[in-house]
Amino acid sequence: MGRIVQLSKNVINQIAAGEVIERPFSVVKELVENSVDAGATRISIEVSNECRNLRVADNGSGIHPDDILLAFSKHATSKILTGDDLYAVKTMGFRGEALASIISISKLTCITRTKDFDYGTKVECENSEVKKAQTGCAIGTIMDIKDLFYNLPARLKFLKSPKTEFAYINELIQSLALTHPDVAFELKNNGKTTLKTTGQNDLGQTVKEVFSDEVLKNLRPVLKTDRISNLKISGLISTPDYTRASKKDYYMYVNSRIVKCPIFQKSIDMAYKNLIGSRYPFIILNLEIPPEDVDVNVHPTKKEVRYKNPNQIFNFIHSAIDMALSGYVEKEQPQVTEEQVANEVQEEVQQLQVVNQVRIPSFQPKSSDDVYISDKQNIGYVFENTQNKNIEDIPQKSVVREFSKSEQANFVASSVPEVEDIIIGQYKKTYILIEKEEGLEIVDQHIAEERYIYEKLKNSKNIDCQLLFISDVLEVSPSDKELLEHNRDKLEKFGYGIEFMSDHEVIFKKVPQLLSRVSPKEILADILENISGDIDNMEEKILITTSCKSAVKANTYLNMFQMQEIIRNWRKCEKPFTCPHGRPISHIIDHKDIAKFFQRTK
Repeated sequence: MGRIVQLSKNVINQIAAGEVIERPFSVVKELVENSVDAGATRISIEVSNECRNLRVADNGSGIHPDDILLAFSKHATSKILTGDDLYAVKTMGFRGEALASIISISKLTCITRTKDFDYGTKVECENSEVKKAQTGCAIGTIMDIKDLFYNLPARLKFLKSPKTEFAYINELIQSLALTHPDVAFELKNNGKTTLKTTGQNDLGQTVKEVFSDEVLKNLRPVLKTDRISNLKISGLISTPDYTRASKKDYYMYVNSRIVKCPIFQKSIDMAYKNLIGSRYPFIILNLEIPPEDVDVNVHPTKKEVRYKNPNQIFNFIHSAIDMALSGYVEKEQPQVTEEQVANEVQEEVQQLQVVNQVRIPSFQPKSSDDVYISDKQNIGYVFENTQNKNIEDIPQKSVVREFSKSEQANFVASSVPEVEDIIIGQYKKTYILIEKEEGLEIVDQHIAEERYIYEKLKNSKNIDCQLLFISDVLEVSPSDKELLEHNRDKLEKFGYGIEFMSDHEVIFKKVPQLLSRVSPKEILADILENISGDIDNMEEKILITTSCKSAVKANTYLNMFQMQEIIRNWRKCEKPFTCPHGRPISHIIDHKDIAKFFQRTK
């Protein structure tokens, strides 16, 4: 190891910049938040040169000519003065690190003017060297960044594709527009406008501009205040019948600051828990809290916060959402009646008689009480010999009875010779239970079939399509339209045919045969949801989405033969252990552990 030396100012700034500036997204975030802090009502963002050239212009208060050089120094800020101010931060930025970090890894030109001067100031920064001159300009500030990471080639290698990097920026501006509806935002990518809001100080109007009328129609307002604790929460949340496959559309803010807050997320999830099952709502919520009751100085990115009283915050948010959803009742699990089950049995027998693919076991029960039809789960069926009987003669009585191993084995062996699995039944209409020599295997029906469909589609040269002669017109945002246009050929490869009616409207002309019964609106929402945040490996993401939407859903009742088919197909998979998303498909509870629990063994 060499001798200890003092690092140069430039190297120190480059090291520090790594904490603040991770990617182009970070630069845009810091500059736009500065514009918001400056009181801007119009903010324009332009991106070019594979997201390495960035320009942020605003009509804010500008920077005083005497302060401009200091603004690019480390730990220089106008937003706090003392250590006590850290416990009452009211602005987006406050560390005084962003500009110093940016000029250490890019070539920056700043043009700014305040209302008190007839002229502006121009500053050029390169290699942390700053040059200042007078210039003519409008009131406000323009930050022009060129060749981001030009002196950090290693950092460039870790950036994702330009489309993905821009997707991060687009998502950021969407989020900022939603929490600042009084500010007009415009985002351009290589000269093309992808997002534009009018800044009418109307959250509903901003939602329409950022997303669509369709999204707004499915949202309802949230507003609650507590004068004692000085808490207020406001925004829009989706109705329980308008959901998402992930938490991508959780737009959560604390004092208009974009945050990642587990307490916030938990309160949302708990409020919707019994209304939407395993899906997720669309959320736009801003919590206003006294600055002294929340710590935003937790992480360099300022996205994490800590509360003085977290339990109070949880209960406040949870109760506000509950109030907004007061008109909705918890979803009740549908009860399967004896008549419904008996009818399903009749249908199965009819199918077997017509197709003659499966032989029904022909042993004689001692009484009608020996006929097993579960009221809640389809564990197995034992029938009388029905070969010479009418369907109506099948006993209708429903009684729970345990099968012996020999009966289960006889049923499976006689009905589906090629399947060795002894299926016990279905749990919670979501999991298939299988008796194994080593124990009890629990299989998630959805992801087991998803894995099979995924591999089948991936290995298929031609995917069967279903033409849609009538299709709903679907509204999309400009950025989503651009995303679909760029990937039209990839969508076509997997059986999707789309046609653009306008800048905001699209229809499906065809879909994969597997999805012929799924709503095109639902298909489009899931495709965009899965690919908009990260558009690398686009074909893979479309394939995963198609497989997921095609597979049987959780909380779906399956008869014995449907369960057999899912398990039979799943066993054929090359990679049967996880779904395409990486979730485990099955879990085995060892027979020894079961026996030990019931104290049959030590």
